[in-house]
Amino acid sequence: MTGKTTLFDRYRLGGLELPNRVVMAPMTRVRAAAGGLATPSMAVYYAQRATAGLIVTEGVQPSLAGQSNPGTPGLYTDEQVASWRPVTEAVHANGGRIFAQIMHGGRVSHPDTTGLRPAGPSAVAAVGDVFTPAGPRPAPVPRALDLSEIPGEARSYAAAARRAVDAGFDGVELHGANGYLISQFLSSNANLRTDSYGGPIAHRIRFAVEAVAATVDAVGAARTAIRLSPGGTFWGVEETEVPELYAALLAELARFDLAYVHLEATAEEEVLVGLRRAWPGSLVMNPVIPMGPKQADRAAADHWLGLGADLISFGRAFIANPDLVERLRTGLPVAPADPATYYQGGDAGYLTYAAYQYTA
Repeated sequence: MTGKTTLFDRYRLGGLELPNRVVMAPMTRVRAAAGGLATPSMAVYYAQRATAGLIVTEGVQPSLAGQSNPGTPGLYTDEQVASWRPVTEAVHANGGRIFAQIMHGGRVSHPDTTGLRPAGPSAVAAVGDVFTPAGPRPAPVPRALDLSEIPGEARSYAAAARRAVDAGFDGVELHGANGYLISQFLSSNANLRTDSYGGPIAHRIRFAVEAVAATVDAVGAARTAIRLSPGGTFWGVEETEVPELYAALLAELARFDLAYVHLEATAEEEVLVGLRRAWPGSLVMNPVIPMGPKQADRAAADHWLGLGADLISFGRAFIANPDLVERLRTGLPVAPADPATYYQGGDAGYLTYAAYQYTA
C-alpha cells in the first residue's frame, strides 16, 4: 500500500541518499572571520542541524568582487577552503549532507565592504540600503560589466564550486535569486544591455545558463543546483514575462541533469506549479517568501509536496530549532527566533538555541 509523500520519506538526490525531505535553506548569518574565513562556531551551527535531509549554507562569495555583505564567508582562497573543512567534517560526522550556496552580489555591494566599485549588468543602482562595515548605506550605482568580463564572472561560480568540493562539500547551489548577480541578468530593469546578454528572454537567461554550464563542467551535474525567485522584487529587480522567462531558463537547464532546482514562492502558485511541471528533475520548494510575514511550516510543506515538490526548504524555523526535523515529525512546538540576533555576530542567537526540552 502506498500513501502520499511525506516530509519524512527518504529521497535520492544526485549521488546522495537523503533520510528525509527537509532542506535547511540558505540564510546569511554574518559570522565569518576576517578574510572571509569559516569559524569553529560555524562548524557547530551547521552540525547541530545535520538531521536535515540537506543543509544549504549561507551565501558564500566566489570572489572579493562578489561579496555583498560584511562578515560573509568566501570560497576563493586556499585559506578559506581550509577553514571550511572542519565545517563539512562536523556535518558529515553528525550524519548530514551539505551544499555551499555560491552567491555573487553583483550590484548589491559597496566599496566600503570590498574596496571595489560593484559591477552588474548595467549602471543601475539597487533599491535600498546595502550593509557596510559602518552600517547601512544607499546602494551605489554599479559599473556595467564589459562584455569581455562577463564569461569570467560566470566561471567564478565554477571556480568556487571546485574549491567547495575540495573543502568537503557534497555540492553547490548557485544563488540565482533575490536580486543578486544572476537575478540581475534575468531582470528587465537591472539589465538594460543591448548585446547578447540583454533584451530578449534568450539573452537574459544566457548568464545563468553559462554559470550553470561552467559549474557542471567543473564539479559534475549531480553536485550542481540553482536557486531561483520567479517574479521576485528583491533589491528593486523587476522581471517581465515571468512564466515565459523561467520556462525558457528551465528548458535550457534541463540539458543538464542537475541535482535540483530550488524555487521560492515569489510568484503566483499557478505559475510555480507550471514551472514544476516544466522541470524534469528534482525540485526543492521554499513555500513562503523569504523574510516575508509567514514562516514555512508543516502545512505549507505538505501543500507543496501535494503539488509535486520533491523537497521542502525551511529558513527561519531552522534558526531557533536545530532539531526542526524532529519537531516537525512529532508535532512539537517550533520555537521563535530572535530577529535582533540574525546578523549581530557572536554565538548568542546562533549556538544558544537548544533542542526541545521534554519535562516530566
